[in-house]
Amino acid sequence: MEVEKVFHMKKGVDHTSYVKNSLLQRTVITRAGPIIDERIREVYITLRPECLMMADMGCSSGPNAFQVVSRIINATDEASRSINRQCPQFGVFLNDLPGNDFNAMFKLLPNLNQDLQEAKGSSCGPCFVSGIPKSFYGRVFPDKFLHFVHSSYSVHWLSQVPRGLMSENGEALNKGNIFIAKTSPPEIHKAYYAQFKRDFTLFLRSRSREMISAGGMVIVLNGSMKSDEPDSILELLGSTLQDMVLEGVIVQEKLDKFNMPVYTPTVEEVRKLVETEGSFALNKLETFTVDWSLDTSQNLETQAKFVAKSIRAVVEPLLETTFTHAVIHDLFLLFEIRVKERIARKRGENLNIVLSMTKKE
Repeated sequence: MEVEKVFHMKKGVDHTSYVKNSLLQRTVITRAGPIIDERIREVYITLRPECLMMADMGCSSGPNAFQVVSRIINATDEASRSINRQCPQFGVFLNDLPGNDFNAMFKLLPNLNQDLQEAKGSSCGPCFVSGIPKSFYGRVFPDKFLHFVHSSYSVHWLSQVPRGLMSENGEALNKGNIFIAKTSPPEIHKAYYAQFKRDFTLFLRSRSREMISAGGMVIVLNGSMKSDEPDSILELLGSTLQDMVLEGVIVQEKLDKFNMPVYTPTVEEVRKLVETEGSFALNKLETFTVDWSLDTSQNLETQAKFVAKSIRAVVEPLLETTFTHAVIHDLFLLFEIRVKERIARKRGENLNIVLSMTKKE
């Protein structure tokens, strides 16, 4: 799987698209909002730029990216008023892989400009927005270019499926799973962590070159309490695929060789990698959880449908590299049933890790 070429959220605006099924991600951004506000205020008051350059790395498509941009602009405007300065202009760079549906996102741009004009008039901005189709695992911007970087629900996605998931004779080592699962052998976790370590370190190193000293960065990512014994939604998706193998719908070999390019680290793993790379001072490292379905007051059918559609909008393009559209359709019908059974027994939660950092001298 060439992740950089095939990975993107599900395009379009139909009922299974990411645009219509990204409420979970929007909720996570909102929960992390106060930390974003605090970091950007401190950056602006310290640096006082005439034009604040910011990047959203892994912006995806839909309205969530502009929610982040609006939040940063509002917090900057408040900070500028607090020190009796004119609100700066804004250079906004929305970054994601080339397959991202930038067209769908930029159709929402007039709404951002209109909302800013109505809320703040000519006292704030203007705001100049550009799309940057490139992997953030490597350099994206010139040296000392950015004042602020945001990334939400992106850096737990890997640049590639980890090496070491096959034996020397070509046998799959993670049979029946698509991710680290309770039945995965220890070498699977080691391979996944090794790939995350390479990718996350490269992400930090690249951003450190692109950011000016005292610039700020906030990263939000999906995490694990104990990453070699996960209880994740992707583990449940993998077991649902295994059920389809037992029913004769999917060939076992296809499932055995398919693995998701994603790793959910622990808090201590993230902390250690930031400290080891050394370019950033870690101001805050906090966690919070959100329920898989967001709203547990809904009936089980509604909750399960919400979860299944949310996951499908993210992973369907990856599944299409191996499985047919008919299989994927049937998979998510069965997955919805499995989710309902699971949440009837035990509440499902996502652990989220928020890092607030400052670029060192």
